[in-house]
Amino acid sequence: MGLNINEDISQSLQERVSAAMNSKTALKIVGGNSKAFYGRETDGEILNVSGHSGILNYEPTELVATVRAGTKLSELQQALSAQGQMLPFEPPHLGESATVGGTVATNLSGPRRPFGGAVRDHVLGVKIINGKGEILHFGGEVMKNVAGYDLSRLMAGAMGTLGVLLEVSFKVNPVAENELTLYRNCSIDTAITTMNEWASRPYPISGGVFDGENLYIRFSGSENAVEAARKKFGGDELEDANNFWLRIKEQQHAFFGGDAPLWRLSLAPASPHILLPGKTLVDWAGAQRWYKGEANADDIRQAAQKSGGHAVMFRGGDRDQAFQPLDPVVMRLHKNLKQAMDPNGILNPGRLYAQL
Repeated sequence: MGLNINEDISQSLQERVSAAMNSKTALKIVGGNSKAFYGRETDGEILNVSGHSGILNYEPTELVATVRAGTKLSELQQALSAQGQMLPFEPPHLGESATVGGTVATNLSGPRRPFGGAVRDHVLGVKIINGKGEILHFGGEVMKNVAGYDLSRLMAGAMGTLGVLLEVSFKVNPVAENELTLYRNCSIDTAITTMNEWASRPYPISGGVFDGENLYIRFSGSENAVEAARKKFGGDELEDANNFWLRIKEQQHAFFGGDAPLWRLSLAPASPHILLPGKTLVDWAGAQRWYKGEANADDIRQAAQKSGGHAVMFRGGDRDQAFQPLDPVVMRLHKNLKQAMDPNGILNPGRLYAQL
């Protein structure tokens, strides 16, 4: 019964996209809407995909799960947790209604990202509706299934501009036997140096954060490996560590409060601290820097570029300028992909860039 209902929903979504293509009507894809703040605003008729939900296939022994895109992220994680498994990229929900589709579309990962991989690294396959109203399958449910251009992982971070996600297959991981978070007070420069030094050592690091006062390092692995790390690193053990990492991941830490725009800077992990007026929280062992302050957008982006990275206005501010402008050659590639997948430009037009 449930499968038939979802087949009906899938067919209905396909018909909506086909009709929109013929009439050149823009569609605004909506799932849980927990990340509606992210990226540029887009107009169009609402295409609600939240009803297309459910876990289709989960094989704990194969470490693979296939789910419909409208499935709540919490539902998938509960099923994995019951088998002692997890999504390795530790995705942020940023709202109780978060869905699997929104997780893939935004490609947002939590503190485990530099150690466990990004969302796109764990997408094995997808089923989508492209802008022509065609249902397409890319990838599959095994690790070695791609020859040539990997269109399944291309959906991660596309913000729904290349296709309406229907199903996603993920590679999942076992939960670590032991986990420990140690912390010590230090400066931001010392924190960045320490995180990079430790990331190069043979210890089971799964998180590295500096919140403006303390450096926090999380170790996840066997009892012997975690204990060896404890003795070598020193510092104090953090009580209620799970709650700390949850607050970092879900942007509930005190740093994220207030009304100032929140910027996300992606840099090489060892990049020196960028001196901007305001506050900085360092995540991903140095690769992700959250910034809140009054510096203007041009100064922030130029500073990020000088450090070999880029900056995104994650929350607040002028949403039209959310993402770092692209090099003309890269923009041309994006336009070619958009043309191939969505020739009439009906899927979330402008959500990434005005030209898309």
